[in-house]
Amino acid sequence: MIIWLLPSVYTLGWAQTINTAREIAYCADQAQKTLNQIPPGDYNIPRGIDHDKNVWRYVDYHDWCSGFWPGILWDLYAVTHNDKWKIQADRFTRELTPLSSQSGFDHDLGFMVLNSFGQGYQLTKSTAYKQVILRSADSLATLFNPRVGTILSWPQMVKKMGWPHNTIIDNMINLELLFWASKNGGSHELYDIAVRHAETTMRNHFRPDYTSYHVVVYDTVTGKKIKGITHQGYADSSMWARGQSWAIYGFTMCYRETRKAEFLNFAQKVADVYLQRLPADRIPYWDFNDPAIPNAPRDASAAAVTASALLQLSGFVSDKAKADYYYKQAVAMLTTLSSAAYQSRSTNSAFLLHSTGHHPAGSEIDASIIYADYYYLEALMRLQKINRKNLPASR
Repeated sequence: MIIWLLPSVYTLGWAQTINTAREIAYCADQAQKTLNQIPPGDYNIPRGIDHDKNVWRYVDYHDWCSGFWPGILWDLYAVTHNDKWKIQADRFTRELTPLSSQSGFDHDLGFMVLNSFGQGYQLTKSTAYKQVILRSADSLATLFNPRVGTILSWPQMVKKMGWPHNTIIDNMINLELLFWASKNGGSHELYDIAVRHAETTMRNHFRPDYTSYHVVVYDTVTGKKIKGITHQGYADSSMWARGQSWAIYGFTMCYRETRKAEFLNFAQKVADVYLQRLPADRIPYWDFNDPAIPNAPRDASAAAVTASALLQLSGFVSDKAKADYYYKQAVAMLTTLSSAAYQSRSTNSAFLLHSTGHHPAGSEIDASIIYADYYYLEALMRLQKINRKNLPASR
């Protein structure tokens, strides 16, 4: 989401192994290609490119991925200071304005609004942007069930799947919208909701080995957990790669916002089990338990999310060896993602290849997906900031 420059609590003892300026410039070149291709009309926000195609599939503001493209444009403006990116970022951000006027519209308002309006507000201080963010946070809060202690995911699934109250691990990322709003003019209750959702998720969403369920279903009357299941993973008991990456990212963010030690400790536990089970190139298979491994699809999006999260987590961990470990793992992930095996280059105008969206539904398998690009660029920018901050002082 919003890229925070972390205080360094340790001295970096390694050399940079990836040229962040070059890879960010590559992202800018690819984004310009995408801008040149975007059609007129409402469905003009890039979502994904199937593995057998070379053109984007476009969505409108209703899609949960609608905030990633304007977020990419804002990031490019932040890193280049070129107004052409600002103009385009503002254009696509404003298309999402109706999101803030639809109460309880979607649990993914954090993804949609903070990546677009949030990034834009950080750079421009636009009061119009801020009002959209605050209204959207209030809208998201209407999905909170105080008896359960979490925000409802997928309201449409209540009847369709017979889930009285469901919460997906992805929702950890949307808590950032509530934290932001509570600290920028919104109610303190938004902060309390975010903390309680994270605490409830920490108790109920994980197995004894700290691998995450995708979905937890709750009883709305008693507030008790009914079951942990999957919707996008291989099996109810499997570790779906992107779900685990959302957990790493989400609990790291929760620690940043609250400084509660339990969130920092938990972020490390969910990160460690993920890292221990990665293949040698540090890019996960779409689900760690798919029996088709090593012939199963990879998920570059999970790698990008995790790399960005680990760079932030490494700045919070006081143990230098552990901090170094997280940093080096993140750099290794970004090194592979920046190779010819994973960058899209001339194949299409996305940044990355080989992401997996919804494997059980046969959707976006081995594809280029916009959120993979978003977190890849975010991770590169975080790495660049860390390395610049820790350059030796000139003499």
